[in-house]
Amino acid sequence: MTEPAPPQTRAAAADHVQSLARGLAVIRAFDADHPRRTLSEVARATDLTRATARRFLLTLVELGYVRTDGTTFAPTPRVLDLGYSYLSSLSLPEIAGPHLEALTARVHESSSVSVLDDLDVVYVARVPVSRIMTVSITIGTRFPAYATSMGRVLWAGVDENALADLLARTDLRDLTGRTVTTESSLRAELDRVRAQGFCIVDQELEIGLRSVAAPLHGHGGAVTAAVNISTPAARYSLDELRTTVVPALLSTAAAIDADLARVASRSDAARTS
Repeated sequence: MTEPAPPQTRAAAADHVQSLARGLAVIRAFDADHPRRTLSEVARATDLTRATARRFLLTLVELGYVRTDGTTFAPTPRVLDLGYSYLSSLSLPEIAGPHLEALTARVHESSSVSVLDDLDVVYVARVPVSRIMTVSITIGTRFPAYATSMGRVLWAGVDENALADLLARTDLRDLTGRTVTTESSLRAELDRVRAQGFCIVDQELEIGLRSVAAPLHGHGGAVTAAVNISTPAARYSLDELRTTVVPALLSTAAAIDADLARVASRSDAARTS
């Protein structure tokens, strides 16, 4: 004899709203490969009958989430509201988190996001890999900006007056024997960062540690944060960092920037509505 379902399973089944699940399935039937579908195609993609799929599609048309020319159906920009409502409530670490996880899975190295706090970078998001390194990094960890890839990306994004002030107050100590310790050399590095759109630091914070960083942008295109990948020097040569890791990092930075821009746009629209 079949045993009865456990109480939590019965409760979950009782709370399940099948019509909502089906409606969401109809929305998900459209994607980059299928921006328009006929009624029959939607029915097949969602495993619904034609009559059921038609009711959901016409309801979505009435609500403004789908449009139709009488033969095919396509989502309208209004479906973005469903995602924007969620995105607009997120902070930078929450927005960046999924992108960092994807980046770490792609390159098999630790990835992080930090912001500038005066002379230091402060880590606000991080996805580590399981390797033993001397530098212990967690959320809230601080490092001197001048000797880190994220710090240089952030310094490269400030205006000349702010940069002059930062440099005047920074003790450019030699941390590893490879650290840039003169203002002229550091300024040359920052010029290079601005020109190429990323920064590579080779064992200046810790011997055996290389990192590459790219800027993240806020309202008006200002640099507000940085994303990076850190790796043992033995894992990647500098040439391999440029050809393999940098493209992955830049595409991640662009994706985070796009989400940040959508959140800002949504927030601006809410304020003016």
